[in-house]
Amino acid sequence: MALPLTLARRAVERYVQAREIIAPPSDLSPELAERGAAFVTLRTGRELRGCIGTLSPTKATLAEEIIANAILAATGDPRFPPVTPEDLHHLNYEVDILSPLEPISGEAELDHERYGVVVEAGERRGVLLPAIEGVTTTAKQVAIAREKARISPTEEICLFRFTVTRFREETIE
Repeated sequence: MALPLTLARRAVERYVQAREIIAPPSDLSPELAERGAAFVTLRTGRELRGCIGTLSPTKATLAEEIIANAILAATGDPRFPPVTPEDLHHLNYEVDILSPLEPISGEAELDHERYGVVVEAGERRGVLLPAIEGVTTTAKQVAIAREKARISPTEEICLFRFTVTRFREETIE
């Protein structure tokens, strides 16, 4: 298991069991010691169980970003009830480390397998990570991001793309 996954798992387990926030290890790799944005996704089998992330750094290190987002994915995703101690051994973890956002002029500059997308209209913002199961076209990727932000298909939007470095546990069926 890669260190980002270990951090996410330890953060969730400690928080769910003891309501304590772990500290990052003292011997962080250079990448985890830098600032960075990340999403943490929790699944039970193939079913989404929680997903929370940041588009730009909010913490002093990427390790702290992963810890915070893992806890929020487990306890603060409004689509799901909080993870319980009984749920812990059924969870699979995924950590996506994001590149900086890049403004683009249109969907032609996207590839749903390679790039995540941010769709903005005013204060509303929708995000979709790349290579999501069931998302088979760029148009569908943008449509889902619009829907998440409650942006109608006819509204003018600004588009941004980003890449991810993905760390994923094998899915347990």
